[in-house]
Amino acid sequence: MASIDSPAIRRATTVAEVTAAEHLFDGPVRTGWAERFLTADGHHLFLAYDGESVVGFVSGVETVHPDKGTEMLLYELAVAEPYRRGGIGRALVRRLAALARERGCYGMWVLIDTGNDIALATYRSAGGKDDGSCTVVTWDFT
Repeated sequence: MASIDSPAIRRATTVAEVTAAEHLFDGPVRTGWAERFLTADGHHLFLAYDGESVVGFVSGVETVHPDKGTEMLLYELAVAEPYRRGGIGRALVRRLAALARERGCYGMWVLIDTGNDIALATYRSAGGKDDGSCTVVTWDFT
């Protein structure tokens, strides 16, 4: 396991920065989609660095409802294999949570796959709690 005492975490503002993190995403970065994400109000992407190398990211999307206000959806978290279990995921989640507070969100939430104990441990270590009350219903439009 690689170790970083204090990872540099910076907000992604360019497609080039997002592309540099492509190895952490589920698929290839699409320029148009990356531009749309980066320019959409309420969309956030933070990158963790070891020197000049991107070793992790967290993305979040603010959701607003007329009777609830604004909350942050932690959309995705990824840390490169050699850097896992070294606190980078926790640092990224905490950075997104700090931004959510700064932007006036009343809370933050994330969905994780059943049995993903590593992710659950990361989120708990960053101050989150599993309320045990969620079932996910999905629609696939592809």
